Amino acid sequence: MSAASKVPAFLTRHLDGDRRFLILCDHASNYIPPELNGLGLAPDELTRHIAYDPGALPVALRISEALGCPLVASQFSRLLIDPNRGLDDPTLVMKLSDGAIIPANAKVDPFQDKAQWQARVEQFYRPYDQAIAAAIAAAKADGIAPIIMAIHSFTPVWRGQPRPWHTAVLWDKDDRLKLVVDAYMAGFPDICYGDNTPYSGRLKNDCLYRHGTRQGLAHALIELRQDEVGDEAGQHKWATHMVAILQRAVRLEGLGVVAHYGSVHDAATSKD
Repeated sequence: MSAASKVPAFLTRHLDGDRRFLILCDHASNYIPPELNGLGLAPDELTRHIAYDPGALPVALRISEALGCPLVASQFSRLLIDPNRGLDDPTLVMKLSDGAIIPANAKVDPFQDKAQWQARVEQFYRPYDQAIAAAIAAAKADGIAPIIMAIHSFTPVWRGQPRPWHTAVLWDKDDRLKLVVDAYMAGFPDICYGDNTPYSGRLKNDCLYRHGTRQGLAHALIELRQDEVGDEAGQHKWATHMVAILQRAVRLEGLGVVAHYGSVHDAATSKD
């Protein structure tokens, strides 16, 4: 990629704020550098969920503002490179997504066009990853083990099948924040609430594995159905729910401390 494509890989808010919390938004943007011509896709494809998580960033921003806490959000399309994947994941650079072939990604992998693959890692993936690491390091320097919440959104229909859940929690083996979400959602019987659905939170080397599981920090990924967060009213509603959950979590013993639960992918795990 040329120097013309040098744009910030991430945005941040309130890095000097309440470091007991850290909000992440991995799929916040559908930005693709202009010289890549939309990766060969028609413009309307880039407005779809395959390019980013619609509604996720406004919710994440509202949470950060309400709590005055750090936020780190990506500023590039997941089609360019997916920051919620490990570098060894074959879906790191998607070649096909929900029926759409991504022409410019056809050979972008470590075995064919490694130079282009590495350029995307260095220009987008790594700076975002390092920004998260820096926010965590700043909290730890203050003697704080931050509670991490990642905000994502999912399409209401997948391959012709409606998805009933309004929201869901994704988690691996560390259930500390997940149990807080469970208890909170139990008070709202009108909310269709999912557990590790429509995706699993047990994806080795994903963002929360790298920054939550490995470091023993309480964490969870929250999925919000896109029609629930498609306007300001919905974004405000769900941000308010998430703020309430985090305010509950920080008052509980065992949340704001380091505890290694490990992962289902580990050969052996333990609680420290």
